[in-house]
Amino acid sequence: MEREARRFDVIHFRPGQRELIEAVLSGRDAFGLMPTGAGKSLTFQLPALVMRKPTIIVSPLISLMQDQAEKAAQAEIAAAKLDSTLTSSEERETVDAIEEGASDLIYVTPERLENAEYRELLRSQGVGLFVVDEAHCVSQWGHDFRPAFLSIRDAIRDFGHPPVLALTATATPEVQNDIIQQLGMRSPVVVDTGIERENLFFEVFRTVNGDAKRARIRQLSEEIDGIGIVYTATVRAANELYDWLKDAGVNVGRYHGKMRTKEREESQQRFMNDEFKVMIATKAFGLGIDKPNIRYIIHYNFPDSLESYYQEAGRAGRDGNPARCALLYRLEDRRIQGYFLGGKYPRREHSRKVFETVTEFSRQAAGSRIKNLVNAAELPERKVKVVLAQLESAGIIARRHGAVHKLRDFASADEFDAFLSAYEQRHLSDRERIERVMRYAETTGCRSRYLRQYFGDEPGPDCNHCDNCRARDDGSLVAAAPHPRPEIASVTACSQGSPLPDFLEQTLDGAATPYQIGHQVRHKRFGSGTILEISGDNLTVDFGAPGTKRVRSSFVRRAA
Repeated sequence: MEREARRFDVIHFRPGQRELIEAVLSGRDAFGLMPTGAGKSLTFQLPALVMRKPTIIVSPLISLMQDQAEKAAQAEIAAAKLDSTLTSSEERETVDAIEEGASDLIYVTPERLENAEYRELLRSQGVGLFVVDEAHCVSQWGHDFRPAFLSIRDAIRDFGHPPVLALTATATPEVQNDIIQQLGMRSPVVVDTGIERENLFFEVFRTVNGDAKRARIRQLSEEIDGIGIVYTATVRAANELYDWLKDAGVNVGRYHGKMRTKEREESQQRFMNDEFKVMIATKAFGLGIDKPNIRYIIHYNFPDSLESYYQEAGRAGRDGNPARCALLYRLEDRRIQGYFLGGKYPRREHSRKVFETVTEFSRQAAGSRIKNLVNAAELPERKVKVVLAQLESAGIIARRHGAVHKLRDFASADEFDAFLSAYEQRHLSDRERIERVMRYAETTGCRSRYLRQYFGDEPGPDCNHCDNCRARDDGSLVAAAPHPRPEIASVTACSQGSPLPDFLEQTLDGAATPYQIGHQVRHKRFGSGTILEISGDNLTVDFGAPGTKRVRSSFVRRAA
């Protein structure tokens, strides 16, 4: 094994690598929970060198596949990829190479794996190892749920259940168990090396409006020596921030899903070549890309979960040197994630409509194409696929060769009601994830310790280098009182196809107040204090002994 490792310039295995490699080489299923930058890709690339059959890697992002395929080529491993970026001639060449047995590693998106022809092509060659990279995407409870991932278990069965290796950097114990169940893994070897990377310095900056956020980004990009990534929640925010920084003379790039493929590839390559000081991007950028010298990650908007946040923040400091992970926190930002959450899962009426449509089609033909079901149900394809996955899990339908076949009706009214309400609990689970991000942003304790607890690790000691630990040590820690929180439910009625609400694309400065930062005010209950922040009609005030509180301006008056 050491001889093969040297092809990757590996002298010593990192924690967890040897255990996972030995497990899959012995024919065992294995689950690896390892921090970003811990060398997860070696755990399947090295076994591919000694296996007689190709290794299939299901990967969620094309940019990740491209990066890993290039790294494999540098180690002289024959790698192929099947994704939507291939031209007709490139696709033909790739298929020919696979049919000739010339590919040791075959990267494929979950959407391509759903295709019956691609699946048959891979099955005919045999599969030595089946890898699910970024496996949190599999979980119906995970933070980056994609319906296409639900068909992976069928592919594993079609391939004769080769050894399965699931890899992720972020999964709570609940999500870990769900991944193992969804993939049908058989008594897997579980390797959990913990999530913490001691070279990451976490910090949160409260901001009052868009101007304050942009000023903070410019300040951080100037004071930190090195390159970084700024993540935004929307394409429009990415474009606006890119234009603002460019006008300010910052050497900046951008990457998002609305750019043409050639533009994205060029932007990514320039970033990899250190041609940008800052990359402005949506979450489409950076997953698994091995760039070791990223010195900072800034989240311009509120992330949808701590899993997403830690996954993205973990792209900094992969060279082991100190790196900063900053969250620009503003209460109103959570409304963006609330809006997205509103369109994420099917509602009861959607589930009922899909089931009724499947039943109606089953009376007319032996099987139904998903495209026909989508048209008849008049629902987005994504939601139809989510409901079909739920029906298949319940044994109501089966999907074979691209067609949906109804097997039985629900056995009872209770079973049918459980089917209709299945995603209500998942919706609540995602709401709780957003709440946990709020608590992370508002905690006065050690941020690393908070993250350890969230992901199921031992809490352990304080890190002594996050913003809260540093502020505590120098005596400047200011308690962050939880804000009054508008219910996310107020925006969950928005559908995925509805026009974006104004609050997603506008600065929420709110109404003007007669106060300014630094003014002395008096509150009936908390006494006298100093205004630290102003956000619309809300004031953040340091009241001394009672702590820092967030109050409406109408509840205070100027101190004499």
